[in-house]
Amino acid sequence: MSGSASPSYRERNSTADRALDILLMFTDTQLVVSGTAVAERLGVARSTAYRYVQSLVSSRFLEEAPGGGFRLGLRVLEIARLARHSYGLSEVALPAMTALADDVGETVLLTRRTGGLVVCVDRAETGTGAVRISYERGSALPLNAGAAALVLLAWSPEEEARQLLESANLQRFTPATLTDVDIIMKRLGHIRHAGYSVTRGELDAEVMGIAAPVRDEQQRVVAAVSVAALASRVFPEAEAEFARKVQETAQEISDRLITVGG
Repeated sequence: MSGSASPSYRERNSTADRALDILLMFTDTQLVVSGTAVAERLGVARSTAYRYVQSLVSSRFLEEAPGGGFRLGLRVLEIARLARHSYGLSEVALPAMTALADDVGETVLLTRRTGGLVVCVDRAETGTGAVRISYERGSALPLNAGAAALVLLAWSPEEEARQLLESANLQRFTPATLTDVDIIMKRLGHIRHAGYSVTRGELDAEVMGIAAPVRDEQQRVVAAVSVAALASRVFPEAEAEFARKVQETAQEISDRLITVGG
């Protein structure tokens, strides 16, 4: 047996594990493998290696490469597509959200907008420092109040955003809540320019929010990630640092969303 074969190889299921070993030979720097390389990897005769390779070719996991050797086949691409579809937004976002919550010690929210409805998709929080808020998974948020809702509106088509605001019942939650459509539209322009939204006491009197957009592979804003914290714990001079971290998290989620959806 070749030294490149696994020491525990004979203890494993020969058919399934040999097929997996062949598929795992492919890397970014090795896109084509030869029958000889397969035989060396498995520690078997070339004739035996070719039988395994031909079995993978017949099931479309491998195909013959134009210049010789074998490359990954279309069946692998089909399975990769199914794997990408199995990932939901929450699964993609939650690791980055949890890391942000641990970093800043505050509650982190993931929200989406469908028509005139803004919904909390998921949340992550850490320890006892996280602020107590009423946003549970699946709860609806107002269009005109809260950093996340404003971010989701800011990158919507301007006419669509105005129509949504004009048709909605813009409730005043605190003295700081904006209910004038023209003022809100101007605010949305400032948010687009800044790249993020900051609200202080506009939805809950003692809570501030900082939100940034999450984009898909076509650069469409499909969600918002935000930090909700007690305003008294985040001094104005710390806003920029919080905003940077929220934007970095939103970008990380966007990058992963593109990876699994591409």
